[in-house]
Amino acid sequence: MKKILLLSMAALAAGLSFSALAYDGTNCKEPGVCWEPKPGYPDKVAGSKYDPKHDANELNKQAQSIKEMEARNEKRWRNFTKSGRFVYDVEEIAN
Repeated sequence: MKKILLLSMAALAAGLSFSALAYDGTNCKEPGVCWEPKPGYPDKVAGSKYDPKHDANELNKQAQSIKEMEARNEKRWRNFTKSGRFVYDVEEIAN
């Protein structure tokens, strides 16, 4: 019984390993870089219907909010080192 189970498991493993070697139809530039555009996808995305046309102001919102967050944290840290008391609300911190 153990031999049959062992042989069936070996056959299953061999069958699965051969399916992994199947040709998938991609032309890889180098190992791991196998992305190919679908037919009809342009060589240059800029100016095509696939161009996302991001607004510069929208892209800078996160950078601006991070700068503001760091300024608030700096204010909290300066207040904590002076008073020894942590105050979360920056509005409550006396300059």
